[in-house]
Amino acid sequence: MNVGRVVGHLISTVKDPGLLGQRILVVEPLNGRERPFFALDAVGTGAGEVVLYVRQREASYAFFPDFVPCDAAIVGVVDELREVLP
Repeated sequence: MNVGRVVGHLISTVKDPGLLGQRILVVEPLNGRERPFFALDAVGTGAGEVVLYVRQREASYAFFPDFVPCDAAIVGVVDELREVLP
């Protein structure tokens, strides 16, 4: 799993039937190395929230037993993020 921040959303009126009813959000990874990307929302997040996301094949598992064609999915909301120093 990875950590990112929701920075926007995408609206699409024509899409695959498997995507009907799904929210598509723009996620900016917090690692600073990746570019923002689109992800389906499996947990009901909102703009500005810090989230957990998965990519590749595991992303579609968040919607099981339904088949949803996606390569990134938001699977959790981060309540608190702490850095532990040695």
